[in-house]
Order: sequence, then C-alpha cells, then structure tokens
Amino acid sequence: MSTDELLKLYRTMLLIRRFEERAGQLYGMGLIGGFCHLYIGQEAVVVGMQAALVKGDTVVTSYRDHGHMLACDMDPRGVMAELTGRSGRLFEGQRAARCTCSAARRISSAATASLAPRCRSARALRSRTSTPAGRWSRLTYLGDGAVNQGQVAESLNMAALWKLPVIIVIENNRYGMGTAVRRAAAGGELYKRGEPYGIPGMQVDGMDVVAVKQAALMAAEHARTGRGPTSSR
Repeated sequence: MSTDELLKLYRTMLLIRRFEERAGQLYGMGLIGGFCHLYIGQEAVVVGMQAALVKGDTVVTSYRDHGHMLACDMDPRGVMAELTGRSGRLFEGQRAARCTCSAARRISSAATASLAPRCRSARALRSRTSTPAGRWSRLTYLGDGAVNQGQVAESLNMAALWKLPVIIVIENNRYGMGTAVRRAAAGGELYKRGEPYGIPGMQVDGMDVVAVKQAALMAAEHARTGRGPTSSR
C-alpha cells in the first residue's frame, strides 16, 4: 500500500476515535438519549473492511455502528446531530444512536445479529435479477454476543447451502453486553463457527488495519467468484 493510502486509513481511524470520545462525553452529560454503544478500539476493523469494498457492495452493521457511518464517508456533523437530536441530522431522528440506513451509501443496520436479514436480502437480489451471484459481496457485522443466537446457526446453514456472497465479520471485543465471551461461548474460536457448514474462516488481528484489509480482499474475492460465504474474526 502507498503512503497516501495508509494515511487515508489512519485519518479515518483517527476521525472515528475522536468522534466516539466526544460522543462518550455528550452521553455522560445527558445530551445523547437512550443507549450509546461506542466503537473505541475497533476502528481498524471497519476501516480495513471498507477499504476492500467496491461500488455495488452492501453493508449491514450491528448497533455499534457510529464508526461504520464515518467509514462510509457520512458527514460527521450529521451523524453527531442524529445522536443528539439536533437540526442537520441525517435520518430525521428516526434512527437514533445505534441504527442507520442510507441507500446512497448502501448501508443499513440490524439491532442484533444482522446475518439473517443479510442472507435474505442476498437471496432476494439473486432471485430478482439475472446478475451473476458473484458480482457483489454482502458484508455483515455481528459481535461475540450475537454469534450465540439461534438465528445465526440457521443463517450459516442457508448461506452455505445457497452459496450466498456474504462476508461475515465477527467483531470480538470479548464482551457481549457485559458478559465475557469465555462464559457465554462454547466450542472454541468464534471464526470456526461456520466450518461445520463448509464456510471457511479466518482469524485476523482487528488492531491491524492492513491485515484486516488483506483478509477482506480475500473474502471478497471468494464471495464474488460464486464460492459462497466467508467468516472472519
């Protein structure tokens, strides 16, 4: 990667970090209502993944998605206005602090595990068009808490059975809603959850943006060539 490319990745990660620090302050002051799940410490994941996408790829986030909005080049002022309910907000106050949807950016969110709606949309798109299945990839994020939901196991089966072009990103910050992953998730490494269904998995250092981008490029190639889903952590 060139110096300019690396600097662009760094600037985006720094923007997300500073934005989230400020959001945390405003939440503590009572200026952000409801819940406010910050993305601090996970910046390299979304920035590296986003750097590997091409026009036509779509993204479904989980509720910890402020960083995803910024990585998709949404206006930081508009995002912050959305969180605080002020004028200039992006979604007219309908999306709150943990849900987003932008047709222009091809990004939407699911409150919990986003794998099921992502599989349904990938299947629907294939049935509605004559476009080869591997032309675009569908990127979906979920956390270490969501992987224990029953719908995730069902979705893995569907994704593998139909060879859907889905990239499954498990953002493992080791705590699902306050519960340590070692107390909630049996069966070893989370990125191996798809192996019984024939879904290859990769373990990636989520603090290394270059490593994340390289893994994302491999997963996207796998999806776009019609070989089905890939899981990474």
